Amino acid sequence: MRRVRHTVNGGPEVLFVEDVPAPEPGPGELLVRVEAIGVSLPGVRRVRSDGEARPLGGEVAGVVTALGPRTSDAGFAPGDRVTGICFGHGYAEQALLRTTMASRVPDGATSEDAVALVRSGLVARGTLAAAELRPSESVLVTGAASGVGQLAVPLARLLGARRVVAAASAPEKAAFLRALGADEVVSYGQESWGEPVDVAVDAVGGDLLPRVVAALDPGGRLVAYSSGGGTIQAHDLLSGGKSVIGFQMAHLARTRAADYAAWRDELWALHAAGRLRPAIHARVPLAQAAEAHAIIERRENLGKVVLVP
Repeated sequence: MRRVRHTVNGGPEVLFVEDVPAPEPGPGELLVRVEAIGVSLPGVRRVRSDGEARPLGGEVAGVVTALGPRTSDAGFAPGDRVTGICFGHGYAEQALLRTTMASRVPDGATSEDAVALVRSGLVARGTLAAAELRPSESVLVTGAASGVGQLAVPLARLLGARRVVAAASAPEKAAFLRALGADEVVSYGQESWGEPVDVAVDAVGGDLLPRVVAALDPGGRLVAYSSGGGTIQAHDLLSGGKSVIGFQMAHLARTRAADYAAWRDELWALHAAGRLRPAIHARVPLAQAAEAHAIIERRENLGKVVLVP
């Protein structure tokens, strides 16, 4: 089978394709014939990081072809269509999924729908829950055209937000974001982002983080889930009674399994009803994974970038 990996860190050019034997599923694992792979900003950043070059994992969806030991109680069988987070080599024609991280793809949904909706949607839903968003409140979503942001915008509206502000890297993304349901669209370089908001969910971090805090009304809440880091001065929080909440998907899955499952079911129900449709920006062949990473690095994407083996 083919898979994509890297042995040194750097830009998209360090990715290469290799032919290797298919992996064998171990205890509690499913072997999946992969049909779609979600490309995410954290994954792109990991390739550029200074740490050890690690397997490219992430969102995968496809068909179960074999079961490892101690999987009989999980309820999966060969032929089942599943999606989940792969912690090993996910940029591959076949991948291993832990049964605890796998879920079925409903009839009528594609594997591309699954990798665009489930993990990104759970992050979007989880951040809004962490913010304790109340009906009639206003919300700012940064990275609004990203895989997570494009779901956070309509989800905020569905949860009752009276005003949704979408922030993106370029004004050319405005039409896309308004079509998602944003009332206002701002770009990072604008001098003003308009009236303050009650809640902000931040995907960008870094130098943008202080501006996001400044965009909060007194008593506002920021939920930060970015892999880009950033620093906030305590005075900027104290002076307005503002708060910052960190959100991590893995922590949610470990500690709030019931919420994780309920929100996943909610996302699929909204999808089936036509009320939540993830946008696919590009479908890129697996062998051209470097181009998929380049699209995200150039901040071109309007929605999810998907690799197709």
